[in-house]
Amino acid sequence: MPIAHSRSPLIHGFWLRRYGIKGHYVPIPVMPEHLAEVLRALPRMGFVGVNVTIPHKEAALTLADIVTDRAALIGAANTLIFRPDGKIHADNTDGYGFIANLRQHAPDWQPQAGPAAVIGAGGAARAVVASLLDGGVPELRITNRTKIRSEQIRSEFGARVVVYDWAQAGNMLEGAATVVNATSMGMEGKQPLRVPLDALSSGALVTDLVYTPLTTPFLAEAQQRGCHVVDGLGMLLHQAAPGFERWFGQRPEVDDDTRKAALA
Repeated sequence: MPIAHSRSPLIHGFWLRRYGIKGHYVPIPVMPEHLAEVLRALPRMGFVGVNVTIPHKEAALTLADIVTDRAALIGAANTLIFRPDGKIHADNTDGYGFIANLRQHAPDWQPQAGPAAVIGAGGAARAVVASLLDGGVPELRITNRTKIRSEQIRSEFGARVVVYDWAQAGNMLEGAATVVNATSMGMEGKQPLRVPLDALSSGALVTDLVYTPLTTPFLAEAQQRGCHVVDGLGMLLHQAAPGFERWFGQRPEVDDDTRKAALA
């Protein structure tokens, strides 16, 4: 579980100090074959919940006693709450974090304004797709290097989803009001995102789930083309807030100081 570079301990640690709550948020690397055993032991050690990241998000669903509708729909959990009765409650706050980030940094954004285009079809993309459809986008275009994953999303999420071949990813952007990179392409140390942006409409809202670097080459080019861009760090901050509230009983504010803490 690649958590050495996770910013979550910085975010939750900042909130715990801000609100004067006695508690700790600690990174625990777990091998997939030990996940069930670890999750059963943690409540006995005084843990009130955990975040789970790749590669455990799907497995966490199957190990939970109670699963929220949105986690079931997305097919993955990122937030587990250990209830006083010993039951494990699984939720997915990624889609919530995605929308809250856009609302904060692009308050005029209207999902109904036109088609959305999503690049990628992994777990994060599924959360984005669910939240955009829920928000009322009239059409959701999706492309992925492995086409079968896009087709699976269409079969699960319905008729508003339109699948594009990876080679046609550039064409998918034509007339799109909302454009999302939900792959890890463009992240430091990963391969670049090579989707041509010529068809982007100026005035479209463009966002990237990658936040290292904060301004990815994808966002930089979209900005040059007159688009409103939103970086991916806010999604990380906002998806953390509901979990923190469930665990510690305090709704944390996602503000500039929280952002600074995450970047420390």
